[in-house]
Amino acid sequence: MNLRGIVAVSGRPGLFKLVGQNKAGYVLESLDAQKVKIIANISTTKLASLEDITVYGQEDDLKLVDVLSNISSSKTNVPDAKSDAAVLRSFFEEVAPTHDTEKVYTSDMKKIVTWYHLLKDLPLFSEEAAGTEEQDAVKAEEKVVEKKPKASPKPSNAKAPSKTAQPAKKVNMTSKKGV
Repeated sequence: MNLRGIVAVSGRPGLFKLVGQNKAGYVLESLDAQKVKIIANISTTKLASLEDITVYGQEDDLKLVDVLSNISSSKTNVPDAKSDAAVLRSFFEEVAPTHDTEKVYTSDMKKIVTWYHLLKDLPLFSEEAAGTEEQDAVKAEEKVVEKKPKASPKPSNAKAPSKTAQPAKKVNMTSKKGV
């Protein structure tokens, strides 16, 4: 799953794709059907990359990417974000069994389920992440440089350059002061 460039913006619902940056801020495009483009001010807007988000765990924090992949491979039906809190809690026990039940609130679960429903139909959801071993092996094979043939000698009828290179003249840069 490749979530590079997908961000959550504080104070705005939904997810956005980072399109670019200009002097006013970040240029973002919404991932919903409307494809609204906005410019988020650099100094006042907080962006959170989905790649970097973690969920509180009992021992170690869980990466959001792993939780979303568990949701996609889940045998049970993914509940709606507007489902009852008990339904969401039982679903999260299945897809993220080591999450911290005291620190992960129902609102967090609703947000993750909403994000899953936004992302599940996008092609980037089924892509591999940029740092996987398979892609690193492919890139290594692409970097193999083929040997180039040696340059052929100049043909005998080629003209020599008209000017010959002359050494540069030395210039004395010290100033003479009157004594």
